[in-house]
Amino acid sequence: MGDQSAFLKIRNLTKMFGTFTALKDISLDVSEGEFICFLGPSGCGKTTFLRAIAGLDIQTAGTIEQAGKDISPLPPAERDFGIVFQSYALFPNLTVSRNIAYGLENAGASKTDIAARVAELLDMVGLGDQSDKYPAQLSGGQQQRIALARALATKPGLLLLDEPLSALDAKVRTFLRHEIKDLQAKLGITTVMVTHDQEEALTMADRIVVMDHGTIEQVGTPLEIYREPATLFVADFIGEMNQLAAVADKKNQVSINTLAFSCTDHDAPAGTKGVMTIRPEDIVPQAANSKAKAKASNIISVTIREMEFLGSFWRATLVDDKLGDQELTADFSINAVSRMSLDEGVTIKVELPKTALRFYGTGN
Repeated sequence: MGDQSAFLKIRNLTKMFGTFTALKDISLDVSEGEFICFLGPSGCGKTTFLRAIAGLDIQTAGTIEQAGKDISPLPPAERDFGIVFQSYALFPNLTVSRNIAYGLENAGASKTDIAARVAELLDMVGLGDQSDKYPAQLSGGQQQRIALARALATKPGLLLLDEPLSALDAKVRTFLRHEIKDLQAKLGITTVMVTHDQEEALTMADRIVVMDHGTIEQVGTPLEIYREPATLFVADFIGEMNQLAAVADKKNQVSINTLAFSCTDHDAPAGTKGVMTIRPEDIVPQAANSKAKAKASNIISVTIREMEFLGSFWRATLVDDKLGDQELTADFSINAVSRMSLDEGVTIKVELPKTALRFYGTGN
């Protein structure tokens, strides 16, 4: 039934644009003070979902409750949120101070209160000395911090962030990622952010909502999403992932040609065709004098066909006749490569740990 004490309750939300269904019967609970990320590829519905919460795109069906109040039919002006867009959306003809003060002025706050709140927010985002400048005089990162301060000015119950960092360069993006997360934790404000950047979601969110084609594929902590993807789409979308055609043998075993592998439990009937997955960093090279035994058939002999240096590790392409024309990608540490003299053309044994192997049935 969901969390009855949730700050934001979304039930059976559907949004149609003509005959196109952008959101399909979505339900979600968000706790007070939580930082949630909507993550997915372009066109998956994540921005439409955010806009529905804001009232910018009223839902076709379903309800949205915030702090116990049904806000489903309310226009944006009557909803309790602040929003930050990718494009900053600052008023170019107003100074930094006036941009931040805009919502407070519309709410009828006194000049004294406005001045105090603006000064507080400028200090909070580290731009106390920029109050009299205009947006065009600021860098992109500074403009986005002003946009954030403006969104927080009226002390909203909910902060909505629509890909707020995607227009910035990588270094500024990384810096602001930490700034926003620290500020959100300090204020304790419930926050929903849309992003297509996996790293952004994994580092900032308390929970991630992975979306595809207008539906929710999985909701979980960053660690759960990364280590325990619920569907093949999530496994494929989040991070690097090996995908090998396989067949289910039993609930904790699959096979590729003549090779049998123990894996995490799945519910596919024996004989079901599907995909076996494992992350490159989970493949463990075995030293020649290793005492590990292959009784679970999860230690296999492979040949290193290619090696690519990626700075903090080597990415290796592994092949073997028993895998057919399929190949494995493995990430080996620099120390392991040096210690074990790994190189192209070398044949080694690798372990595919049972806990890192997952199977997703795709049909018979």
